Amino acid sequence: MKAFLILEDGNVFTGTSIGSAREVISEIVFNTSMTGYLEVLTDPSYAGQAVVMTYPLIGNYGITPDMESGRPWPDGYIVRELSRMPSNFRCEGTIQDFLTKYDIPGICGIDTRALTKILREKGTMNGMITTDENYNLDLIIPKLKEYRTGNVVDRVTCGEKHVRKGGRLHVALLDYGAKNNIAESLHKRGCEVTIYPACTPAEEILAAQPDGIMLSNGPGDPKECGDIIAEVKKLYDSDTPIFAICLGHQLMALANGFDTHKMKYGHRGGNHPVKDLETGRVYISSQNHGYVVDTGTLDPKVAKPAFVNVNDGTNEGLAYVGKNIFTVQFHPEACPGPQDSAYLFDRFITMMGGDK
Repeated sequence: MKAFLILEDGNVFTGTSIGSAREVISEIVFNTSMTGYLEVLTDPSYAGQAVVMTYPLIGNYGITPDMESGRPWPDGYIVRELSRMPSNFRCEGTIQDFLTKYDIPGICGIDTRALTKILREKGTMNGMITTDENYNLDLIIPKLKEYRTGNVVDRVTCGEKHVRKGGRLHVALLDYGAKNNIAESLHKRGCEVTIYPACTPAEEILAAQPDGIMLSNGPGDPKECGDIIAEVKKLYDSDTPIFAICLGHQLMALANGFDTHKMKYGHRGGNHPVKDLETGRVYISSQNHGYVVDTGTLDPKVAKPAFVNVNDGTNEGLAYVGKNIFTVQFHPEACPGPQDSAYLFDRFITMMGGDK
């Protein structure tokens, strides 16, 4: 079946429908990872977005147990070539069936290189995936321009508190769209992890007297999370050690009066170099974000830059003055991506009074 990707600038790409045949409007973003397509698909940070995979062949090892949540989250999936006959001893199915099961529309057979160049030059834009060959651009483009992702954290957070039993250190993990490997990274370092829904009041978390608090990654514009930001400020005011990743990093910045802004096309992939400003060392990191903290709004008495992106100079982390709090924009838990910065979990363990 034919499918069409229509961008809000009027560009149209024609390909083949994969997954669900339903029509969808979403924000179109691209990911440059060469491996780990399943982890990308199951990363809750992609809720509200349709993902373009820049690597030309996707699906060659099928669906395996390497999932970062219980289901896929993107609104749509866009690839150059889809492997319809995967080969891997761990394979449990095909991407085509996986997308169909979860009612996610996709398109293959388009020039993803040309599409990515458009998004890089013009910036992230909205688009529609449709199988309607009689589409009307004059009617569709105004709808695309009006589309807003909105608050998608409520869609991806867990429904209720749950505990992953572990060692003597107790970590409270705020689930704004947390990837499984965050809890796993803490658990294998001897932590018991209690995972809380995004809307949990700070008072409930602090009453449990955790040794540390983890603010997770998540989707969407951080400024849409007004109620959550107010609770994060209460957590900041406590003396509990805090480590925040991605959306959690942005929410902590907003809670302290700093600003964030949308990037032209964001950072999404497994090869982004970040520099530790304290040591001068550069790490290759996994990233997935479209917003960034504006360092021009920082109060040096409250926080100072800790990491910077080597490619474009944007902020990649903050160290909070006089507090056991540090936050990073990238993903030290990776999955997919390099493990270079996993040592940050060891730093968090040390902050909580534990051993590496």
